[in-house]
Amino acid sequence: MFVLRNVGKLIFGDTSKESLVELPQGQLYLVRPLSPKGYSELIFKDAAARIRRTNQEYQYQLVIQRAYEEGEEDLADNDDGEDPELAALAAERDEKIFLLDESLHFRSEIREGGEKVLAWRDLSGDAGDLYEFVCDNSIDDAQVQQFEITAVHCQYERKHRKNYNTASEQDLAEFAFEGEQPIPRASPTHSPVALSPVATMPGPSATRNTANSALKRDSTSTKASRKVPVREETPTAAPPVATHPELRSVLAIEHAELHLFDFQSGAFILQDPNVEATVAEVGTWKYWLQISSEDNDWLGQEVIADINPVFNFEYLSFIFNAYTPNGDAYSWLLRFKDQEAETRFQEGLMQALWEQLNEIKWNKSKEEERDYVLEAFQDLAMDEAPEGEGEEEEEEVVEDDGQRSEHYDSDEEEDDVVTRDDDGNVNSQLAVGYKHDRSFVVRGSKIGVFKHTPNNNLEFSTNISKVETPKGKLFSPKKVMLHAEDTNMILQNEADPNSLYRMDLEYGKIVDEWKVHDDIPVNTFAPESKFSQMTGEQTFLGLSRNALYRIDPRLAGNKLVDSELKQYVSKNNFSAAATTEKGYIAVASNKGDIRMFDRLGINAKTHIPALGEPIIGLDVSADGRWVLGTCRTYLLLIDALQKEGKNEGKLGFEKSFGKDSKPQPRRLGLTPSHVAQFQHETGAPLSFTPARFNTGEGLSETSIITATGPFIVTWNMKKVLRGSKDPYSIKRYAEEVKADNFKYGSDKNVIVALPNEVNMVAKQSFKKPTRESIATPVRIGGSSLGGRRSSGRVGTRDSARYKLGKDDVVNSPY
Repeated sequence: MFVLRNVGKLIFGDTSKESLVELPQGQLYLVRPLSPKGYSELIFKDAAARIRRTNQEYQYQLVIQRAYEEGEEDLADNDDGEDPELAALAAERDEKIFLLDESLHFRSEIREGGEKVLAWRDLSGDAGDLYEFVCDNSIDDAQVQQFEITAVHCQYERKHRKNYNTASEQDLAEFAFEGEQPIPRASPTHSPVALSPVATMPGPSATRNTANSALKRDSTSTKASRKVPVREETPTAAPPVATHPELRSVLAIEHAELHLFDFQSGAFILQDPNVEATVAEVGTWKYWLQISSEDNDWLGQEVIADINPVFNFEYLSFIFNAYTPNGDAYSWLLRFKDQEAETRFQEGLMQALWEQLNEIKWNKSKEEERDYVLEAFQDLAMDEAPEGEGEEEEEEVVEDDGQRSEHYDSDEEEDDVVTRDDDGNVNSQLAVGYKHDRSFVVRGSKIGVFKHTPNNNLEFSTNISKVETPKGKLFSPKKVMLHAEDTNMILQNEADPNSLYRMDLEYGKIVDEWKVHDDIPVNTFAPESKFSQMTGEQTFLGLSRNALYRIDPRLAGNKLVDSELKQYVSKNNFSAAATTEKGYIAVASNKGDIRMFDRLGINAKTHIPALGEPIIGLDVSADGRWVLGTCRTYLLLIDALQKEGKNEGKLGFEKSFGKDSKPQPRRLGLTPSHVAQFQHETGAPLSFTPARFNTGEGLSETSIITATGPFIVTWNMKKVLRGSKDPYSIKRYAEEVKADNFKYGSDKNVIVALPNEVNMVAKQSFKKPTRESIATPVRIGGSSLGGRRSSGRVGTRDSARYKLGKDDVVNSPY
């Protein structure tokens, strides 16, 4: 007798409530018919297969879970002990999860003799590799048939984002994959060493009895034999061409090869050896990229930030994204004959993009600003990358790292589970403590407080259930910042832009309202210096759209320090600020430019020109060497150290860059092909959250963290500075990431706020961006989202899943 390992106490709760369909017994193999690694590998001797829902609509998972002989489970539990990391590894060892997508080519086969097999592609393996679930003899044909029909329904819903009940027979037949070759046997009778890999494959005349025949909805028996034609996998085809607008004036026109990124093979495939690529003005601040040849009109695309342009002069290539009217993204590559041709094309395209974003003519900008813009979009390594340091060892990645908060409590009854508040609020902001190991999560007019445990988990501490002014008016904070050794929190009420509020975190209530100025509003604010949060420093920085100033809460009346106010006549539209350990200040704007100050009340020492997109977030390394700006579709990493000229060795905060020395930009973006895959998965364009360095006194910045949609992305600084290919790793969730940051003093752990979850995850669990890692959401909780509603709280007071109950009040210091 076999039993499934009880991983539910760690991950799922009652998994049977999540499953749509199940095959309770079988064996899982990894079959490599064309690989020198070996023909077949038995993964699970005894296992169950099921299809289950995820937390995201129209997304389903195929789950293969290992079964244990009676008594074997207890031995495994004893081996794992109480260590959460070992428990997480055990969970990974006992389960394989696959996102049900058409790229799996999921299918079934009922062979002569009655053997029933499910098969699907191993997307992370070599060409031809398959997973095979060989059903136990106790499984009948109808069960297999129902399992595959359910898989077809799930794939249809994932692709078309609508219920399968709306599909026709022809629509569902798209996922039958009847043209596939017969499934190779998982355990060939002959030794694979004695045969060529091709010889072990059944010939095309072999019969394939498939449960998919039920989709025909006719009287044909599923056991009827039929010949299966061999079908070559077709590469990604170019989409229909958009109607071209009338071209007013041409900015660039060059000849090149045209390649299209193929989602199946993960490579660019040549489409046309000689095309004409034209960049032209088509309207007021509107520009068009048109590519055609004598025989074919290939594509037309408006020049906007979402094309994600990347120029690589080493390979004479230009990679970009183009979009269909319904938002599907395709990644294209132009390869030029020489660097001169690529340089001319780059200047034309960047002029179009810059003018479209800034609505200013390119020739009105300074020559050094134009050079800066062109350099930022080149795919080159930065100067002075660390030497003598090899690539980091690729760490073994586990799907679940054992670090979990809300959905991972074993002491909680599932009936008392609720993950969404009645008022519709979701998590929106995250503040990570420096002085004390606490994280604060804003959710409407409530704030949840979570403790960082020694083993890098999050544990619920308490809940501030009402954020209200001293006069008793409830509000949802627009921005929060920890202050004065993490004993206070400064909050901003969007309805009152001229005031800020101080919350005493020991009592969990707002105790002061600070009127900053009668006429100058607070658009955003930042600490006095990088680590002033660790001290009792009372002053901090404030910004309006066109002013930078110091705020001193100890002043009588208005709190703005008049002597340290720098106000601009022009509308600079400031949007973000950050400070160094010495108190140097970086200020960014919605225009996309950055200013560097060594102190308040004076002109900026350095002004970094705009690339065009608004800067929505800003961070600075503690020593002031690196400035990190966040735009919607990319990050901007700027080296502020001057390496030549009269101010060599000085930072741009201390001395102005001379004409003989300029700041060196690095545009950090996802590769266009990854952007296309992200957008294919989510149906939404890129939109990065404010990026941050890891931080800690005495520590160097080694990593960068941000998120877009359901993806968290982290860049490795060493790889960025060396110009390594794809220097970033990702982790995908089933829901949008609302906020993220590193744990203070470490780059190994990341705190993540999803709409209804808070979690700490190991950076080790991030993966290289591949088709599989981009398509497969990780789970951070297995319990269903339903459940009996209680008083609006989740879990017990001692539970990390305890969430913002209506009846809660803060009654103890943390």
